[in-house]
Amino acid sequence: MTFPLESAAPSALGLDPRALERLRELIIRHIVDGRYPGAQIAIARRGRLALFTTIGDARLDPQRVVARDDTLWLLYWNTKVITACAVALLADHGALSLTDRVASYVPGFEVHGKRRITILELLTDQGGFLGAEVPPEAWNDHELLRRCVCDFALESTPTPASALAAIDALTRTDYRAFVRARATYWTAAVLIEGLTKTDYRAFIRENIIEPLGLADELFVGLPDSQQARAADLHEPSFDGARQIRRADENNAVFRRAGIPSSGGYGTARAMAAFYQMLVQGGTLAGVRLLSPRMVAYVIRDFTGARADNHTGMPMHRGLGPHSPGTAETIRGLATAAGAPPAAGAIPTRACRSPISPTAACPIPGTAHGSTWSVTWSTPPSTSAAPTNVARPRTVETSPLASRRSCLR
Repeated sequence: MTFPLESAAPSALGLDPRALERLRELIIRHIVDGRYPGAQIAIARRGRLALFTTIGDARLDPQRVVARDDTLWLLYWNTKVITACAVALLADHGALSLTDRVASYVPGFEVHGKRRITILELLTDQGGFLGAEVPPEAWNDHELLRRCVCDFALESTPTPASALAAIDALTRTDYRAFVRARATYWTAAVLIEGLTKTDYRAFIRENIIEPLGLADELFVGLPDSQQARAADLHEPSFDGARQIRRADENNAVFRRAGIPSSGGYGTARAMAAFYQMLVQGGTLAGVRLLSPRMVAYVIRDFTGARADNHTGMPMHRGLGPHSPGTAETIRGLATAAGAPPAAGAIPTRACRSPISPTAACPIPGTAHGSTWSVTWSTPPSTSAAPTNVARPRTVETSPLASRRSCLR
């Protein structure tokens, strides 16, 4: 299958090749220093691919496997943006309104105080069921999954009915707990299945991934035939001396499940292409997936600087993506404030700018992010690509951390 983005010289796209080479050198240094075993990064601009490189190892145990360009990496929270895109697609085709209540499409969801929760609140992580979990037994049992989702209980107390009239009718942000949660996107998966009568993974593949020409490089639910391509996920040992293979994610059951919040697999260039679709108003390589009007709505900042209950960070939520904003503790320091990356995507993080047609996606093979901080600084009219990984309160001092731009 031909990849939907053609390659181009960085200079032809207004990018500085020297800055991109510094980025590559920085990733190599991280791998040599043992911060993560391997990584892959892609940068696209104006519908063409300026950089795609793979460095290091995909697996360390039981034997070393060198990462390749077709290696598939765990996308973590970038998966949320793909699942949210499926809901936006249904809205774009008139199957639902994003301000409708979830319970209108998922009978039984209204129990335990969830009757008023809207789809918009759900996709901006304001559903209120913070600690709800779906057991592995339900990952492939769709009726059990639906029952689990309906049984989620709120962990925040709704504002009394007498005060609801004073709350914004669109978001009701004053009475919904605000936190990233897997439960949010399990609910979105059940919503998709209720409307389409199709496995949410099949719907995403047939209506998003395949039309965009990404079927070989992007998966929500990794089939057995592709398992050998998956990179393992690692985390630092307690003493920081080595990388340890994690047990929870590095197995066929997890990869096959396609957890809708954090279980997708793909290449960096596939995610860069997906974000190019958003950059270009819903179109990739001549294929229109979403209307420009829907894309503009999805990337709006619905929550402002309200803090995530888990991290304390202002989240600036869109419907799947979020914007970094201007808070001093936000990941991707010096990124353009309006550039919405994938929501909370650690260890992977993708960036695109609403005013510059650039998308970047770095993916290291580690489970920890944001505590080793690297900033790719750019002026306000550009996007930025932070990398990540794992040591407290240390900011990398490298050419990329200086206030210089890769854009000419």
